[in-house]
Amino acid sequence: MEEEWERGFKNCELCEWKCGVNRLEGEVGVCGVGMPEIAYCNLAQVLQSYSVTMLGCSFKCIYCNAYRLSQYPGSGWFYQGYVEPSELASEAIYRIDSREGKVMGVDKISFTGGEPTIHLPYIKRVAEEARKKMPGLGVGFATNGFASLATLKEIISFCSYVTFELKAFNDDTHRAITGAPVEPVLRNAEYLIKSGKEKIRAIRTIVIPGINDKEIKDIAEFIASIDPSVPFRIIPFRPNYILYYHPGPTKERMEEIGKEVLKTGLEDVWWGGYYPVDVSERVNEIAGELKGNEGARIGFAYSKLAGCITENRNCGECSMKLNCPAGLKEPWLLDVE
Repeated sequence: MEEEWERGFKNCELCEWKCGVNRLEGEVGVCGVGMPEIAYCNLAQVLQSYSVTMLGCSFKCIYCNAYRLSQYPGSGWFYQGYVEPSELASEAIYRIDSREGKVMGVDKISFTGGEPTIHLPYIKRVAEEARKKMPGLGVGFATNGFASLATLKEIISFCSYVTFELKAFNDDTHRAITGAPVEPVLRNAEYLIKSGKEKIRAIRTIVIPGINDKEIKDIAEFIASIDPSVPFRIIPFRPNYILYYHPGPTKERMEEIGKEVLKTGLEDVWWGGYYPVDVSERVNEIAGELKGNEGARIGFAYSKLAGCITENRNCGECSMKLNCPAGLKEPWLLDVE
């Protein structure tokens, strides 16, 4: 028997494409997916959340670092699949309440992708079930901003925080990157700032040299013109997918862009990371204290920086082989002081 939450998929207009397809009957629109499917779940240290990664996306970004799941099922990869909302909610609470969850300070469930907008009725149902078991549980939502306005209003109403990505400012650039027009995204960014600012974790933009890097200041000026206190995060592009051979930004370019953005009047700006062309200074420093040939010392240094307790990496004899501290969940934190 069809449940109430499933009706949102009968004439799907969750994102701005408004395809109107009946996903309950297997029809698909631009996103290419029918009923909600999950790629994987994990405890996310930075967000302090039980993170649910959904399959499918309303965009076809040429640089997507998660293209295997965002372009599902066309990517040919296969994942966890459909999970009943009550089952996923129970799993989330179990993990949040686990020893590892408590050590990480996990206090919320968050949804990312792919693009979670296209699965909103399902996500709301999961959140409702989880909050029955853990009242006051936070709910996070990371989006590409291409929701219908009605969907965005729903997201604001039940989520604790929203991370909103703005990929370009000019329409032609946005279409070149995502395959979609920018106007709905700018409209939604403005609406979110004006009507749900307290829910904004951050608005973020990925810097792609030679493609959108000259528009980062325009994006910042757009945000500042609405509310200069909105947090803006500038993230470096990493070569991937169709842009696998396209260079990422240098440290100097990231600094240059960050300083330009500060001039717009935005009060909460962060930028960090860059496309590395040299071995990390921290790795070289650690390697200098280790034994072995040059390549081995660098390899050992990375592991030690991640938490490895040995210097020769003979894992079979290690006292922590069943609980390895060097198993990074979020490796981009490796070189953070």
